[in-house]
This record gives sequence, C-alpha cells and structure tokens, in this order.
Amino acid sequence: MPTIQLSKWSDAQGRTNDVTTNVAELVQVLERIRDAKSWNNKTYLAIVNGHARQTGRLFSKTELMDGYRKLVARGIMPADHTLAQRLLRKPVRTHSGVAPVTVLTKPYDCPGDCLFCPTFVRLPKSYLPDEPGAMRALQNDFDPYRQVQSRLNSFRATGHTANKVELLILGGTWSAYPKKYREWFVQRCLDAMNGVDSASLAEAQRLNENAAFRNVGLVIETRPDTITRREIMHLRQLGVTKVQMGIQSMDDRLLALNQRGHTVEDTRRAFGLLRAAGFKLVGHWMANLYGADVASDYADFQKLFDDPAIRPDELKIYPTSLLKEAELYQRYQEGLYKPYDEQTLIELIARCKLHVPRYTRINRIFRDIPSPNIVEGNKKTNLRQLVQQHMVKHEMGQCQCLRCREVRRQEISSDALRLAVLPYETSVSHEYFISFVTPEDKVAGFLRLSLPLAPELVPIDEIKQAAMIREVHVYGPALNLGKDSRGEAQHRGLGGRLIAQAEKLARAAGFSQLAVISAIGTRQYYRHHGFEMTDFYMMKALA
Repeated sequence: MPTIQLSKWSDAQGRTNDVTTNVAELVQVLERIRDAKSWNNKTYLAIVNGHARQTGRLFSKTELMDGYRKLVARGIMPADHTLAQRLLRKPVRTHSGVAPVTVLTKPYDCPGDCLFCPTFVRLPKSYLPDEPGAMRALQNDFDPYRQVQSRLNSFRATGHTANKVELLILGGTWSAYPKKYREWFVQRCLDAMNGVDSASLAEAQRLNENAAFRNVGLVIETRPDTITRREIMHLRQLGVTKVQMGIQSMDDRLLALNQRGHTVEDTRRAFGLLRAAGFKLVGHWMANLYGADVASDYADFQKLFDDPAIRPDELKIYPTSLLKEAELYQRYQEGLYKPYDEQTLIELIARCKLHVPRYTRINRIFRDIPSPNIVEGNKKTNLRQLVQQHMVKHEMGQCQCLRCREVRRQEISSDALRLAVLPYETSVSHEYFISFVTPEDKVAGFLRLSLPLAPELVPIDEIKQAAMIREVHVYGPALNLGKDSRGEAQHRGLGGRLIAQAEKLARAAGFSQLAVISAIGTRQYYRHHGFEMTDFYMMKALA
C-alpha cells in the first residue's frame, strides 16, 4: 500500500519527527473529520480515538495537518477551508491577527532586588526552569535565531499562519543588557524571520521589509527607572514598537517594602516619555504584594486609570505567587506574609475588571507559573475564566476591556460596522481610541491616535510637531500577507479607513504632519498609505 512521511511536532523536543503512514488510512481519517455534521473537540477525539481503537494508529493534529497539506499538494485531496480550520491546533494563538513569538534573553544581572522574584542561576531573574517560555529558551541555549526558528516551525506544524510576527523579547531587564548584545539579539531574531544571515542590524531590518515572515511588532520588557531620552532613541533604532513595564504598585510604601528600587514618580515619568514618543504601553500590576491587603489593592488598581500619567494601553495582572526561591518566602515562614486564597483573589480581580476602560486590553490575569512551584495561594492558571464565571454568577456586568470585546475568529460584515471614537486625556497628550465595532459591540479593528499637548513634551526632535499613530490593529485570524479574507476582519480595508479617520482628527486639531511608529514589517503597508521613512518613524504631510 502507498505510504507517506508525516511530520509530528514535539513541544518537548521543539522539533518535528517523521512518521511513516498508510495513505488510505490517512485519507479515511481526514474525510471523517471533514464530513462531520457538527464540530467540537469531542467530535475530533471521537474520530481519532475511534480510529486508534480499530487500527492501533493514533494520529496527532500536527500529523493530520501535515498529511492534509501533502495530499492537497499531490492532488490526492482537494483543498478544503473547513477541514483546514478543524485541524488547526490551539486556534487562540493567532486569533488576534498576528503570530506571537516569545524569546528569552540570556541570564544577566538585574538592577532590581525584588522580594517576590525567584532566582535561578541558569535563567534570567524571575523565571522558573519549568515555565514554557523558559523551557524553550533553555532548549535552544538562549540563542535568538534558534528560538525564533523553533517557534516559526511550531506555528507551521500546528497549522497557523506566521507571516505577521509580533516578537516579544522577555527575560531580564532589557535596558540593563550591553548595547551590543541587544543589537545582536534583535538582528539574529530578524535573520531567523528572513531566512538569511545579515551583515548588520540595518541590513536585517531592510531584508525584513519584504520577508516571508515580517516583524509587525517588537516588544521588550524593562523597568521604569531605565527609561531616558537616549534609551528611547535606541529602542527606535532597534525597531521596538511596544514597551512592557513593571508598575507593580502605585504606592511608594509598597514599592519600598518589596524592594522594587523605583518610585511611582519614575513610572509616571517613563510612561509620559514613552507615550509622547509613540510607543504602545503595557503595564504589569501585582496584587497581594508584601504589605498590601484586599482593600488597598482595590484602591491601588483604580489609580492606574485615575492617574492621567499612567492609563496603559494594555495590562497584565500578576497576583503575587509565593515561591520558595524568592526572598518573600522567608517573610512567609516568619508569619509576616499571607497569600490570598483563591476565592478572595477571584472576587478582588472581578471588582477590579469593572474599572478597566474600553481602550485598555487585559492581556493576562495570572502568570504562567506551573502550580507545583507555588507554596500557597491560588494555583489555578485559568484564573481569567474563573473570574468571568464569578462575574456572570453574581450579575456584576460585562468587563469592557478590549480583550473581552475582540471579534476574534468571528466573520463580520463591513457594512454593519460602526465607527466609534473614544477621547481621553493623559499627562502628555489628547488620546483618541478609534475603533470599528459590530452591532454586538465587538471590536473588529482599532487605532490609537496621540496628539501631544506641547512640543517640549516629545523626546525626539523629528516628531515634535506631529500627531502620532501609536497603533493600528485589525482583528481576526492571522492571514497570509495579501491573502483575501473570507469574512474575517483582516484584509477588509479597515486599517485604511482607520488611518483616514486619524488624519481627519489630526488635521482638525491643527497638525500638519502625521507620524506612525511603524514596525519593520509594516513599512510597506504605510508607504502604500502615503507615509515616508524618517530617521526613526514614518511621516505623512496632512494637506
């Protein structure tokens, strides 16, 4: 009987393994999946497990996806969009429109000495060896090229489109690493996306503008006390578009008790500089710090949005996890610290979510720490789901955060979309959150427009007189570059319509120039809309 070689992806090994399979057997399973009248995970398991009981051969989804692609290429099976979608593993990975590729920098001295951070010799500070991201980094010896290559291979093996890559560089405090290391690290990440080695960072960036895997967002993590005008210029030289910062608390007393090494004013200043330079801002906030209680946490959370200097675009809520490898564990043993129990934490976060504005996206509600490491307190990684269930049960109302209102994989009709403009103020700018929403109030795409209050607040000369587009994002599953949409939000012209609205608002406010903090891989897109490269940004004259 004819056979075929299938690639089976192994998360543990970070690579594929070849498996020989009977073609007729493979076709039989794929046809059963394709022809199923109703579809959910139980249906899938019933088909593959039923086949395994009959034949002893259990197919993985990555094998089935690889087999489907090869059979289509050989003309044995016709292409079928529904079947391809049913074979997709973990569709949530790319439902926001991009493929997130997370890499870790090598272990290096951290300028902080936080009470709650674990320390392992082989890892950047605050990371544990059995966290998924840390495991992948160790597997690849923290080599940026190999980490990116492994993730791209993983996306392909699991059926995802990874042509639009959001690169998240995590690990230690980014700004504390030597400048040459940071430049080399970004260059090698881009080399992996480009598929060729470059002679310089500038060459790698130029090649990526037209590469098969384009960098449509570059994210780094750092501390508020590392942000200076010079550091901001270097971030733009690297191509960084989004900055994650550990706020942790809006209370100087708690920051000191937890040995953070910076103040609330440092955070306010850093947010102002970065926002005025056009960056997207992601804040990290921690509940249950040493010295906090439920009442103080609830009040502290509200300060994130009451204070015009903060008001983050995105937020990660990280309840403190008690770990033996952190100094906080000693306080716990001395009876000076007590973690919140699961129900207390759920109730607190549910109340906090009601204060999140429509322009902010809550990316996470719990850090991905394997539960065996947590000494006491919440160990549930599906905390977001538990919070949502609590809110429904107690009729608390719907969370208005951006993540809770995304269209995700939903098909949309452009004619049914409504343009919504939400203005709000910060300490350095008039902000406009411009979005297209469905009749069900789901967001299909949005744009963040920033109008600086005064030129002297802007840290980079070339944009001192310009309005700034800080982000354009259209939702729906990630599609190939230039590929037609099947009703998903991507590639329906929403981005261009959002830019036109931003131009209108900027012009009405008296600005003659519109800048955009473009990622390397989106430069061609913005050129199509009339923007031209300057030293660090792309700019367009407003007629």
